Parts: sequence; C-alpha cells; structure tokens
Amino acid sequence: MDLGTANTIILHNGKIVVDEPSVVALDRLTDKMVAVGERAKLMHEKTNDKIRTIRPLRDGVIADFNACEQMMRGLIKIATGTHLFPVQLRMVIGVPSGSTEVELRAVRDSAAHAGGREIYLIYEPMAAAVGVGLDVEAPEGNMVVDIGGGSTEIAVISLGGIVSNNSIRVAGDDFTADIQEYMGRQHNVRVSERMAERIKIHVGSALTDLEEGAPEDYVVYGPNKITALPMEVRVCYQEIAHCLDKSIAKIENAVLSALESTPPEIYADIIHNGIYLAGGGALLRGLAKRLQEKINIPFHVAEDPLHSVARGTSIALKNVERFASTILFR
Repeated sequence: MDLGTANTIILHNGKIVVDEPSVVALDRLTDKMVAVGERAKLMHEKTNDKIRTIRPLRDGVIADFNACEQMMRGLIKIATGTHLFPVQLRMVIGVPSGSTEVELRAVRDSAAHAGGREIYLIYEPMAAAVGVGLDVEAPEGNMVVDIGGGSTEIAVISLGGIVSNNSIRVAGDDFTADIQEYMGRQHNVRVSERMAERIKIHVGSALTDLEEGAPEDYVVYGPNKITALPMEVRVCYQEIAHCLDKSIAKIENAVLSALESTPPEIYADIIHNGIYLAGGGALLRGLAKRLQEKINIPFHVAEDPLHSVARGTSIALKNVERFASTILFR
C-alpha cells in the first residue's frame, strides 16, 4: 500500500486493485463515513453543513488519525470486495523517510485498526527504487527522488540501506497552492484547490521553454476577487513555470544537499547510473530536463512514476523474508 497525501494505491497479488484519492467524507453528526476515494473527492469543496470532506494526510504524514483509519477501512473494503477483513492481513506500507517515531506509530496503529495483523513499513524512496526495478541490495549506489503530494523524498541507496537522504515538505500540494495564490495575485480570480490542480495537470511546467510537447492554453472560469463577477482567464504554461519556480528550486537544493553527503565512490555510481524520478510530481513537464541542467547528472523519469512506490511495496510483500532484515521494518 502506498498511503499517499494525494492518492492511496493498493496492490494485491501484483495487481492494482485500488487507485483512489486520499479523501474521505464523514457525517458531521455521527462521524461515520459517507464516501471514500473518488466519490469523496467529487464532494470536496461542494459539501453542505451535514457532510465534511477530509484529506487525512498532510505533508506525507497522518494529520487526522480517525479519518485516516476510516479511509483505510473503506479502501481495503474496496480492495477485498467484502465487509469482512481476512483474519491475517499482511501489509507493507510506504512511509516518508523523514517520519518521526510518533508518525510511524500513527501509521502502524491506523493499519492495525483497519484490519492489518502483520504490518511492515518501508521508506518511500526505497520502495520507489524497488518499484523502478533497481537492485537495491547490490554494492552500487543509486539515487531516487520521489515527488509525492505532500513531501519529496530523496535517498541515496546502496547494499539494501539508505546512505544519505533528504525529506522536505515541498511537493505536489505546494505546486497547487502556488497556482492558487498566483491566480489570485496575477489575474484577480479566485480558484479552488481542485481548479488549481486541473491547471497544474493541463499546463503545469518546470520550464518556460518547452521544445516539444508544449500544451495549449487552459481556460479558467471563476469569480473576480473584488466584484464576484464571473471571469474567463486563459493560462499558458510559461506563466505557470514562473509561478512554480521557487518550489522547484527548493527541490533542486534538497537534491544537492543529499549529494553533498554522499561518499565519493557512490557519487561516481550515481553519475554513471543517473538519478531516477518517481511520484506524481515527476510528471511535471520539463522537470527532468531542468534538474539535469542544474545538477549536471542525467535524470530518468520512471516508466510508471505514479505507481512506483506501490509496486515497490508489492514486491517487498512478496519477498518479506528476503527483505525483512534490510529494507523493511515493523
């Protein structure tokens, strides 16, 4: 299971059985779950005073324990297709490499209350490396940058362990917030979190000059901040690239920081092998090229960056005995 800030992905027997937004809708009076995943996301920012929608994870960690537990129960129910959980549900869950012991305990407790009996945790960049297909146990250095919804996980991996890492709370959600702020400041139009996310998907870019694959302008509708009259604004990828520049620069600095503390022999391996990008943020247009130009090391976008961590947890689950003493912990 990849318990992410933006999306939660569950694999069973190597197949993706759940790929849903990490959102849960609860009844305000009873606190019971009304909807979960995509159904709950459709309600987000459109609820009345009887229903509230919650994103239980913020910055890659659990912010609302009860909501997270209910969300996990709902998604596991979708995955198993039954109201009854298996007696012995074995789970491997990806967690940020910068998690504190309190945050790790919150994940374990939520998983246990959601039906888990044998629970293993794996750091997300390690899971991403396994999901990408890297031999993490080899005496060779590899670097993975996992840009999720709430955090960016950077890790240098060798011999089944993390040699150096950096975890920063700058990722996809910050890109979305930057766009929201920019639209209000530059175009004087109010946009919702969901609209800002659509802008990011349609015209999001890390470069102001995309040589190929440049998207068409995206039309945004919303109320004027002052008059509340309807507005129609065309947004191009160049202005979104300017808007995201500061957040992307923080990711660049975090990668450089991780490289600074990398031993020379492993550094040489990374130069030869390149750096792998995973997570939804890896899909941002021009990001790999910008990072490569800044750091002078080749960057490779994973074949399926959105599901790299989840696939890594699935592989680890199938090989628990092999990985239990190296990349997994309880």
